[in-house]
This record gives sequence, C-alpha cells and structure tokens, in this order.
Amino acid sequence: MVDPFTAATSLALGGGGMYLLLKQWRLRNKRLRAKALLEKYGTRTRLQQQSGRMRLIFNNPQVGDLPSSEQEAWQERDQRRDRSFIELDLIQPPQEDPGESEEERASELERRHEWIQSNEPPMQEHAALVAEEEIGSGVVVADPAEELETAIDERLEREGGASGVVQISLAWDDYNDLDLHLFCPSGERIYFNNKRSDCGGILDVDMNVRPLSNTPVENVVWRDIAPLGTYKVGVHFYKHHRKRKTKRVCTYRLRVITHGRAKEYVGKIKYGQAMQMVTSFTLASTK
Repeated sequence: MVDPFTAATSLALGGGGMYLLLKQWRLRNKRLRAKALLEKYGTRTRLQQQSGRMRLIFNNPQVGDLPSSEQEAWQERDQRRDRSFIELDLIQPPQEDPGESEEERASELERRHEWIQSNEPPMQEHAALVAEEEIGSGVVVADPAEELETAIDERLEREGGASGVVQISLAWDDYNDLDLHLFCPSGERIYFNNKRSDCGGILDVDMNVRPLSNTPVENVVWRDIAPLGTYKVGVHFYKHHRKRKTKRVCTYRLRVITHGRAKEYVGKIKYGQAMQMVTSFTLASTK
C-alpha cells in the first residue's frame, strides 16, 4: 500500500512538472507565432554600422497591415487590455493645474510618488499584458511635410536629451502627461519608475509630470552599444492635465533611430485608454 504522504508528494511534483511543461509550451508557441507574423508581414532592412558588423532590422507589422480576420483578433486583444486597465483601477482622475510655486510642485511630485508605490503591482501586471502583443496599434509613417510645432531635435536639445545607436523619442503638443515605455530585449521595461536598464538603455528625458510644457518630449537611448533582440515601444496616456483647454485625445509623434536610420510615426491615444504597443523592431546580426 502506498503511503498517503508519498502519494500526495508525487502528485504535487507531477503537477508542478506539468505546469512547467505547459509554461514552456506556451512560451514556445508565442515565439513561433511572433516569428511567423514577422516573416509574413514584417519588413527587413540591412543597416550599416559606423564601425563593426552589419545589422539587420526587422520591423513588425501594424494592425492595418493584417487581413480582416486577424484585425478582428487584434481588436479583441485590445479590448481585453482596456478592460484590464479599468479593472486594475489604473485610470487617474483629471488633474487641475497644480500651479507654479515650489510647494505646489513638490506636493504634485509627492502625490505621484505615493500613487506609483501603491499601484506598482497592477502597473506591472498591465504592462506584462501589453508586452504580449506583437502587432502595432496602427500608427502611420509620418509625412515629413507635417512638422510638429517644435521639431523633435529642437526639443531634445532644449531638454539635454542624448543621441545614440538606438534612440526612441516621443513628442506631443499639449500639457498632458504621456509616457514612453520601452520593452527591452533583456525583458526589462524602461519607463518613469525604472529609467535605466541593465542592458544599457536610459530614459534621460521625462516630461509633464507637472503641466509645464506644451511642446514636451521623452527620450530613451542606447548611446554606444545596443543589444540584439526585439524592442517594443509602448505609449501610455498617464494623466490628463486640465490646463488651457488641453484635450482628452492626444496626437503624438514617435521617432525610432537605429544605427543612423530614422523612421517617424504619427498616432493618437485617448485618456483612459490602455497602454498601446505602438511599434516594435528586432535587431539581428547578419551572421
């Protein structure tokens, strides 16, 4: 007769093994699906580095590139992300202009810090859901003739933003607080609460925690060496500031520079909307 404790232990171990196998199977399927989408809809460009080996960049597709059946599947996933954002209670109430005094600025920073500390777990949960997405949310390649009120380079120079071999910059034209989130090849996420990654990326410009500029910019950069792998770019409408008729729908411009090659996109995001995975790209070796 089998000892009950032994039987229970064997069952538990067996269950744990099945869980690990299922987890590995899901990860494998996710990688295969991402590879299939990239091969089917993605674009590939050969990049010349200033020094060192050649690099390939693979741009993942946007939702508008997909057939209608796959667009419907994306819409279902996007609705699930919106529900997650609401259920996790991550929508911040609109913020009145906190004023210009040092006391008011300090008070606003303290409120933000407290909110981040109490909401970090649900924020991580929501970000993990967004990171699963392989398809961009529908940004379009920017028309060079349609300039921002102030060019991205001018804004970066004004705020002391650095440039590098990989650089992602986000700009918009009102007092709202948008946030740039960069999902790194290492699995890390660079954003306002984790500005420096172990793989060398840094968020060196983060604006409009307080509504101080109507020509803001944010910037994530790898200055000298950027790791190979997939980079996913998320945009989040963090807070709606009620200042000078700032609206609840924000048009933004996103620029991605990879080894000297620049590509700009235009997109829109609404207050109360889930974080959007707006575009992604993969750096690979030619070997």
